Amino acid sequence: MSPRAVLRYKQWILEPDVEPDSEPVTYAMQCAVDEETSPASEDWVTPQDWVLEHCGKHPSHHTYREIITRPWRAWRRT
Repeated sequence: MSPRAVLRYKQWILEPDVEPDSEPVTYAMQCAVDEETSPASEDWVTPQDWVLEHCGKHPSHHTYREIITRPWRAWRRT
C-alpha cells in the first residue's frame, strides 16, 4: 500500500487592520544623507517639523524618506 496525501487549499485574505484595537498608523521621516530619523508619530506634522529643524541644522541635507508604519492582518476565509 502506498501513502496518500490529502491537500486542502484555503484562501487567505490580507488587508489593513482597521479594528478598534489595532496599532495606530505612524509616520516618520529619515534623512537620506546621514540616515537620522525623526520620532514616529500618529500625526504627520511632527515628522515634517523635524525635517525643517534638521535641514536648518544641516543646510546641505535636502533629501528625505517618509516612513509609514501601517498595521495589516491576515485571515483565512472560511
